[in-house]
Amino acid sequence: MAIDQLSTGTGDLTPAENRALRSVATLFWVNGAVVASYVPRLPGIRDRLDVDLSTIGTILAVATGAGLLGSIAVGPAVERFPTKRVMLAGAITLTVVLPLVSLVTSAWALLLVLVVISIADVFTDVAMNVQGSFLSGRRKVPVMQRLHAMWSLGTVVGGIVAAAMASLAVDLRIHLLGASLFLFLALLYVAPGLLPQDTSSNEQEVATNSNGVARGVAVLFAALGAAAIVPEMINSDWAAFRLTDDLDTSKGVAGLAYVAFTAGMVTGRLAGDSAVHRVGHQRVLRMATLLAAIGITAATLIPSVVAVFVGLFVAGVGISVMFPELYDAAARSDRPGQALGGLTAGSRVALLAAPLLVGFLADTETFTVGAAIAVATIPGVLAVLWLSGKLRNR
Repeated sequence: MAIDQLSTGTGDLTPAENRALRSVATLFWVNGAVVASYVPRLPGIRDRLDVDLSTIGTILAVATGAGLLGSIAVGPAVERFPTKRVMLAGAITLTVVLPLVSLVTSAWALLLVLVVISIADVFTDVAMNVQGSFLSGRRKVPVMQRLHAMWSLGTVVGGIVAAAMASLAVDLRIHLLGASLFLFLALLYVAPGLLPQDTSSNEQEVATNSNGVARGVAVLFAALGAAAIVPEMINSDWAAFRLTDDLDTSKGVAGLAYVAFTAGMVTGRLAGDSAVHRVGHQRVLRMATLLAAIGITAATLIPSVVAVFVGLFVAGVGISVMFPELYDAAARSDRPGQALGGLTAGSRVALLAAPLLVGFLADTETFTVGAAIAVATIPGVLAVLWLSGKLRNR
């Protein structure tokens, strides 16, 4: 998606705010590309470290736990400092630490690096969504779906590069160092354009929190965050293992499974804003959950490489609109501070358990990797369908 498309229907945006929107969109792209640069190469990292899938699952779960700690700290950070500072601190850390993934020589070292990446990712993610939501709210046409599409586009580009590097047997150190330098250069465009000070819901958050009456909202959005994040992240993190371990494909082909899923995510998010405008939030979420369930079933339970790729694409289309819709619903709620905090915390808590579950089940003789993914993700999709109905009166 061209960033220029974000300028249409700008409404009351000033030139400075329009420039900030472009910077935020670019940062969404950078954030997605960082993750996609190493996730498709996890099978090769696993082989180099000589660890099993259960260990990989444990590492991903613990790193996510560190992200939960980051989600607790990011709220006060955003309240105290401008989101520009928080965003750039997180993004610079991500690009600087990324090459260290290629230098680890033990599972413990990999864990440490991914912990730092996870914490930095939380700070970047929350801050860029806060500034993006503020800018989107000032437009005639919402843009949150397309901002998240930029993140997905970043994962597609990063995933294609990673798969190509794996197929060509390019040394991981060269690959990640080059990616890091390129993404750091992109930040040189981002930094000058971000709003130095942005209006957020901080004052409302303080008043709401002091009333002590928003627990129900926080719990609801925590449950929604947990339900929505599991199918998104598990399908992306474990798609390559589905092909290498279940269907015996090469690592290069396996890396393209990640690309298929994220391509579906991009497609869904490019169409998401107009779909919501035409048919409304509730109908979009219902259609999305149906597509997600069908796609996951095909990708995880049909023993065919073609079915995996098609299923992952369809699942990506459905899953893509869930989190942007939930961010938007949280921002529009009567208690946005509690809603956004619950959404972030719930998603991080869920990802503590989900990688452990997939890794444990996949290492048994009873479950394939695909079956393990299905057990972890399909209930989450159904939970989003049920819980989103409770948003009608919010």
